[in-house]
Amino acid sequence: MKKSLGVKIILLMVIAGVIVLFFLFDLDRYFSFVNLKSQLDFFEGYYRQHKALTMVMYMAVYVLMAALSLPGAAVMTLAGGALFGLVYGTVLVSFASTTGATLAFLFSRYMFKDWVQRKFSSNLDAINKGMEKEGGFYLFALRLVPVFPFFVINLVMGLTALRTSVFYIVSQVGMLAGTIVYVNAGTHLAKIESAGGILSLKLIFSFVLLGIFPIIARRFISAVRQRKVFSKFMKPKKYEYNLVVIGAGSAGLVASYIAAAVKAKVALIEAHQMGGDCLNTGCVPSKALLAGAKFLSRVKRAEEYGFDKASVEFDFARVMERVQSVIKKVEPHDSVERYTGLGVDCIHGKAKIISPFEVCVNDKIFTTKNIIIATGATPMVPDLPGLEKINYLTSDTIWDIRTLPKKLLVLGAGPIGCELAQGFSRLGSNVTLVQRSGRIMKKEDPDAAQIILDRFQAEGITLFLNHSARAIDVLGEEKKLVCDHDGKEVKIPFDEILIALGRVPDVKGVGLEELGIELKGNQSIKTNEFLQTNFPNIYCCGDVHGRYQFTHTAAHESWYASVNALFGGFKKFRVDYSIIPWATFTDPEVARVGINETDANLAGIDYEMARYGLADLDRAIADSEDHGFVKVLTVPGKDRILGVTIVGHHAADVISEFVLAMKHGIGLNKILGTIHIYPTMAEANKYAAGLWKKTHAPKKLLAWVAKYHAWVRK
Repeated sequence: MKKSLGVKIILLMVIAGVIVLFFLFDLDRYFSFVNLKSQLDFFEGYYRQHKALTMVMYMAVYVLMAALSLPGAAVMTLAGGALFGLVYGTVLVSFASTTGATLAFLFSRYMFKDWVQRKFSSNLDAINKGMEKEGGFYLFALRLVPVFPFFVINLVMGLTALRTSVFYIVSQVGMLAGTIVYVNAGTHLAKIESAGGILSLKLIFSFVLLGIFPIIARRFISAVRQRKVFSKFMKPKKYEYNLVVIGAGSAGLVASYIAAAVKAKVALIEAHQMGGDCLNTGCVPSKALLAGAKFLSRVKRAEEYGFDKASVEFDFARVMERVQSVIKKVEPHDSVERYTGLGVDCIHGKAKIISPFEVCVNDKIFTTKNIIIATGATPMVPDLPGLEKINYLTSDTIWDIRTLPKKLLVLGAGPIGCELAQGFSRLGSNVTLVQRSGRIMKKEDPDAAQIILDRFQAEGITLFLNHSARAIDVLGEEKKLVCDHDGKEVKIPFDEILIALGRVPDVKGVGLEELGIELKGNQSIKTNEFLQTNFPNIYCCGDVHGRYQFTHTAAHESWYASVNALFGGFKKFRVDYSIIPWATFTDPEVARVGINETDANLAGIDYEMARYGLADLDRAIADSEDHGFVKVLTVPGKDRILGVTIVGHHAADVISEFVLAMKHGIGLNKILGTIHIYPTMAEANKYAAGLWKKTHAPKKLLAWVAKYHAWVRK
């Protein structure tokens, strides 16, 4: 073991020494394009007298440079074309570059593979399996369209389980096309005698090849990959649809709308209700409930508005019926009638993908060129002992109740849990909020979450933080949640329990597993940057994709999925997640876009912060809503916005100005220079920008201006 380590150290020192000497003596100047041109006549003369020796020396130098990852390979390739012509140059460069690459591969394997595999064994299991299964193909793709420099590929591949023979063969084949293009360019460079020669048609053609080669290669790889993926399936002679969309929630509706708008033949399949979760059990009903709850909270605050007293009598069942009436009023926007009128074939039934080109619904098979999976998500229900003994509530089922729970326990303090906890508390339930961690709304900054926490406590919501649910105890009519708190058992009584622990992608029963569509660890569908699954004609968007579970991001992703599915043969678009806003509709609301302080600190991102308190804003004071803040993070010394958090009245509306600014590169200076209507909540954005400007005022210039004004007064 010690002997082996000693050999490795000596080998590493020798190679490091050679590389240091190469740069120390400025040897890289000999491998520049300028030197090649200046010495071309000498090289050609030597080659005519010593052909075999020149070829051997050329290959030896090339192998050494490739093995040591020294710069100048491109110039050496051009030189090969210039000296030996297209045929001989291609052969020499191909074998020399592959041999050098393989030596670098073997060096990396001998020196570091065992240590890397041992050190990161758990992390590399999936990579090793992937390399064992398709390592040659991945290497071929990297060789054909080099995303990373060749020397990086050589060294990294040495750390994997890829066989040396596979590495050599695939490297030689994969680099051959690029080698021919470069050698061909070299043959024409050798004939340049004047500046005008640079514009020769043959030379221009060679450089055009260099430019378009990656595009052609990428298309070639895509065609090979598709052929491999589809090899097990029979393509229909004719397709009934250009696109079949599975799921008529926010994502599916937008995807099918776009397809119909560009005159594609599209089918939209929904097993339950048009509109999906957002319309029927999510955004719409929850906001309708919160609107009623907010009205009651205003009544309780009557004295703040100058009234002696106010009271409201209500029937909870009628409040819930209003929620349903709001759904009915919005429903036509997402209805079968509307989408049929737009040109979409709406099909009711459970869809199952039986091949990349076939979807079965109600025992009928539809053929399609492309498929979009937009099946949404369902509430996550924990494996909690005793839960099966009771009728628990989720964000899907709570809208069916017509009796107000006397004691409502909400398990989970994320956006759904916080919104519904406050809503039911204001309607009269005795609400207890249980959270495993020490904070509510853990994705927000602590100062933002604290404002909501204080409001919850002021409104009578009981909070149990740092309490981990362990079981449900049921004794007759008495129900209790058993929790662990710092090693102690705590039992919390309730009448009804709402499970609000987030949502999981709905991937069951669609045929994904049978077909072989790859899933991620959280059971969301795995896609590339174009929202393609491992089947190039099957796309995914919305909550089932799992990245952002918001209605607006579902619609955002749908554009990319639909356009890429229909027009990807010409141009594909990478989905843009750079600016994603969201809000939690508690009272006050919490809205954010970009990074917050927590994100920045975790990522080690430097920032400056301007924080404007809404207690100073005239409109907030007039509305008795003078609480919260606007917090803007910027690049140090610049007005470029990194992220914004707003806590306050109508925060979700007010933040839109910052979303627009970040999307289009507008800085705080321009926001400060924009007229805002007085008095509005949106003025807070301008005042936050003003605070930033105040800290970046040109102090030296202002000092001179002060002297000028003093001089004028004399």
